[in-house]
Order: sequence, then structure tokens, then C-alpha cells
Amino acid sequence: MARRFSEDKLIVASHNKGKLVEIAELLTRFDVETVGADELGLPEPEETGKTFIANAELKALASATKAGLPALADDSGLAVDALDGAPGIYSARWAQTPTGRDFDFGMHKIEMAISQKQSGETSPVPRTARFVCALSLAWPDGHVESFEGTVEGTLVWPMRGKNGFGYDPIFLPLGGDLTFGEMAPEAKHAMSHRADAFTQLVEACFVDHIAR
Repeated sequence: MARRFSEDKLIVASHNKGKLVEIAELLTRFDVETVGADELGLPEPEETGKTFIANAELKALASATKAGLPALADDSGLAVDALDGAPGIYSARWAQTPTGRDFDFGMHKIEMAISQKQSGETSPVPRTARFVCALSLAWPDGHVESFEGTVEGTLVWPMRGKNGFGYDPIFLPLGGDLTFGEMAPEAKHAMSHRADAFTQLVEACFVDHIAR
């Protein structure tokens, strides 16, 4: 049985403002105070894991053991079938430029890679992809609970929408008409990979926690 979360304060172990907002919004119905890792001056550890869960656990444990509080970390990315699952766990690195992280650059990079793959094929390469999110909840004693969620979709071009963050403007969820970049936040939260992982987390660890 998963360990239940019973504390009233939780570190969100991320320095990504978009993720901090999404996770805080997902936690609003629980009587728990959230604080970002950057607010506590906690460093961002190097992501050396080979899977989304390994990286999420690494980040959650680093914050929990350093601050002496439970910590929730996310590791997520976009897996493109035509690119054999890339960029995957390296999604943020694909957006890295000499002047910082630029997801417009990252989206152009993905589209260019798909175009290059298409140039060597006689039939259309698939544009199917999925967002994957691993959530890990860690305690200062080293215990950790991890969950992984996904959402299937296809990639569109050109980019559409200014909402969300990361690769949202090129991701069209299966059966939808709007990209994650075009959706209102509440619509995205209802179906996203992060929401999928969060639902699993809540059912396993927050079921006994006081809801607002």
C-alpha cells in the first residue's frame, strides 16, 4: 500500500514556472500549502536518470532530504513516434540555446527532424506523439511514491496558441480540435498527462487528506 500524505506543507521541486502553476492548481482542492524549490533556495539537481520516473524521483528526493519536507517532483516530455520516442526525457534539452531555453526553437527543431525523416521515406511518416509525465512524492526519510501518466495525440504545424508552456502549441490531443496551446488551462488540466499522473497520485497518497 502506498504511503499516505498527511503533512500540511509540500515542496514543488521544480524551477519551471509553468509546471509550478499547473501543479499548484491541481493541489488547490487539498488543504496543503505548496512552496517552490526556488523559493527555498534549493538547487536543481542534474537529471541523470534514463527514464521519466528516475528523474522525477531524483529531483523529489533531492528537495525532500535537503529541506526536511515532503517534495513533489515532475519529469515530463514529448515522445514522437517518427523520431523513435525523441526528444523524450531530453525534451527540455532540445529547447536549449546558447542564450537559454527556447521552446519555439525546440518546436522548430522537432518539425525539422520530422521533415528530414520524411525525406527518406516514400509514404508519410506518422505524426503521432504523446506527452508523458512522471510524478514522484518523496519524504525526508527517503521513501518515495511514483506515478506515470500519458496523453496521446498528433503534432500540428505551424504552432497554434499561446497558452500553456513547452511544446503545448504543436500538440493536438486525440479527438480534439484545439492544441494544448489553444486550450483554456482548466480544459487542459482535465485531460493532460500531468492530470493523469496526478489522479493516480491522489488516489494512492491523498485519499485521506482533507479536501477543501
